[in-house]
Parts: sequence; C-alpha cells; structure tokens
Amino acid sequence: MIGPGLAVLFCGINPGLYSAAVRHHFARPGNRFWPALFASGFTPRLFAPSEEHELLALGYGITNVASRATAAADELSPKELVAGGRVLRRKVKEYGPRWLAVLGMGAYRVAFDRPKATLGLQDVVVGGARVWVLPSPSGLNAHYRPADLARVFGELRAAVEADRAAHPG
Repeated sequence: MIGPGLAVLFCGINPGLYSAAVRHHFARPGNRFWPALFASGFTPRLFAPSEEHELLALGYGITNVASRATAAADELSPKELVAGGRVLRRKVKEYGPRWLAVLGMGAYRVAFDRPKATLGLQDVVVGGARVWVLPSPSGLNAHYRPADLARVFGELRAAVEADRAAHPG
C-alpha cells in the first residue's frame, strides 16, 4: 500500500502467515503496529488492519522488506533480505516518500548492509528518503512493551513533524 509523495513509508520485515492470509499488513492479533501508530499520534484513532488504505490520506504507506510470508521473520535468509532491500530502494526512489521507517533492526542491518545500525535516525539516505529504524511491533518481540513502542514511534513522529514544519508543501 504505497502512493506517491508520502511523508512516511513504514516498512515491515515480511508478512506473517496470518497477515498474508487476510491480505492486510500487521494483521495478526497481538501485533502492536496499529496501537503504536495511534498511541504515538500518527493516526487520530486506532485503525484496524483492514483500514490500512486510510493511511494514504494521512500521508503514510506500508510495505515490507521481503514478500515471502513466514511464521516468524527469522525464517528469512540473508539473501532474501538483501534482495528485498534492493527492491525497497527501487520503491522508495519511484514513490518518493520523505521518510522510510524500517520496523526491525536486524532486518535493516542485513538488507542495507549496516551491521552496526541502532534504532532511530540513520546516517544514510535511501532513494532520497531519510531513514529511521524502529523495533519490530510483532508480538514475538518481547523486548518492547506497548508504552516503549509508543515512545519510539513518537520520536519518529516528532522528527516527521519537524521536517514538515521546516519544509512545508
């Protein structure tokens, strides 16, 4: 779900089996993406995965690094992540979002050959977009509680809003 000129393109690692089956991003019950978007102020209310198309009107889109559905992201090979990173670079160049938010540090490190990357703003630009790495919102990522996700998503939102204020239109 991508459109031209987005403020932020959120990029998951790959679809889980449930998300692939229902054909919506971050759809598995227990995934914390949608609550984190709402809690951080990206959305005016809590969206259901089936409402993902409504993000476009807000200036946001969603894609994945890899397209193959798996039960867990660690089932993807490094080769798949690197290939997905190449495809993602082309998408970003084609659609021109101002920000690329990759949700999953390990996947980002492999897909973009940035083994020492940390969460937050990156020192690289991909296809003209500034890059921000967020933790995976999967329920399998127990390192981040909902409040932690809201905080780190909120840090990205603050950067996006500051960028919008500095570069209106």
